[in-house]
Amino acid sequence: MKTMAIKSLKLPAVGQRIYRSVWGVCLCFAIYYIRGKEGIPFYSAIAALQCIQPYSVSSTQMAKQRCFGTLIGAAWGLFLLLLFDWGGGIFDESALSYLMISLFTGLVLYTTVVLNKKDTSYFSCVVFLSITVMHMGDSTPFLFVMNRVADTLIGVVMAMVVNSVHLPRNKQLDVLYVSGVDDTLLTREEKLTPYSKVELNRLIDDGMKFTLSTGRTPATLMDSVRGINLKLPVIVMDGAALYDINENSYLLTYVLTYDQSERILKLLDERKLNYFANVVIDDLLVIYYERLDNLAEQGIYRKLRKNPLRNYVKRRLPQYENVVYFMVINTTEQIKAACKYLMEQEWSGELKIQTYESNDYPGYSYMKIYNKEANRERMLQNLKEMLDMEKSVVFGSIPGQCDILIENSSKNDMVKRLKREFEPVRLFRF
Repeated sequence: MKTMAIKSLKLPAVGQRIYRSVWGVCLCFAIYYIRGKEGIPFYSAIAALQCIQPYSVSSTQMAKQRCFGTLIGAAWGLFLLLLFDWGGGIFDESALSYLMISLFTGLVLYTTVVLNKKDTSYFSCVVFLSITVMHMGDSTPFLFVMNRVADTLIGVVMAMVVNSVHLPRNKQLDVLYVSGVDDTLLTREEKLTPYSKVELNRLIDDGMKFTLSTGRTPATLMDSVRGINLKLPVIVMDGAALYDINENSYLLTYVLTYDQSERILKLLDERKLNYFANVVIDDLLVIYYERLDNLAEQGIYRKLRKNPLRNYVKRRLPQYENVVYFMVINTTEQIKAACKYLMEQEWSGELKIQTYESNDYPGYSYMKIYNKEANRERMLQNLKEMLDMEKSVVFGSIPGQCDILIENSSKNDMVKRLKREFEPVRLFRF
């Protein structure tokens, strides 16, 4: 049993932040030796670790906070040490000295407020307390404070150096990179790994043109990839819609006409099947339904209706509404029979019909009905024309439907391949 448990244990990958942190701390100790062991390398290492962040923007912000916080805390710390020195021995390890340190801590905090640097308050207090508590009674307070500031600045500089060092790369800025979601970007547990999130955001910040292509609705997609700073429209509903997530707007949809919908509804009524009719009205996704008879329908409704991007309305599809797609869920046997019957209709060539088994409801299957023009390839071409781009690379998990096949999403394969495609190392240029 212990052997099985060890084999099932999955250790996370070692990320860039860990490598960079090790190098940052190492450089701080190297500078300490170069300085002839002047100062306290502990403060340099701590500053470096704080400033090495996943993103360059957050790293720069942290460096600024650390510098401002150090200067504010050091200034008040030096002032109080000089005051202790002027007072002679009456302040040495006395209750009065600790009372003054406590009162001056308030002054440090108030200074950050006055200077509109409230985000540095913690660093300021740490520096102030490390100076006053640990070096009360020192004969050379000015020298120590200067070394304390120098130690911190060394750590900040080393962090910025480590964060800025990269191998020479040739970024492919003229290529649109498109990733599937399920079993491609998300793990089999339908999660986005921390590594994938950090690296994707870094690549997007570096100018990579990146988007997603999925059979999900915008609401389901956003729940799954929350934390990725997507800038481009995404292909949703299996190519039936192009959605701008920043403007919460549907840019383009392929819909079923009302006449087509009426034929579909008549067929579903004949077979006593319920439906969810997905309609876009003024950039809102409205889902019409009439009944919820089986456990799968009821479970889907309870789970999804709370999301503000979905609006469920209990009534028959209104006249002249254009449907993006119908979704039906029932027993696998019923769905297979309904799909076969639908395909036998002379007008079935106007439709795109998909069926697949449900993972959440064993014994049940889905059937989705779209306009025949709704497919991811056509919508990708539309997006490329909008962006005035010619090249694209598609990552996916289905052979024959992508440019790069991802076979193990649980090991961050998609993002690793994406990095190699977008910014290959170029040591020499000819």
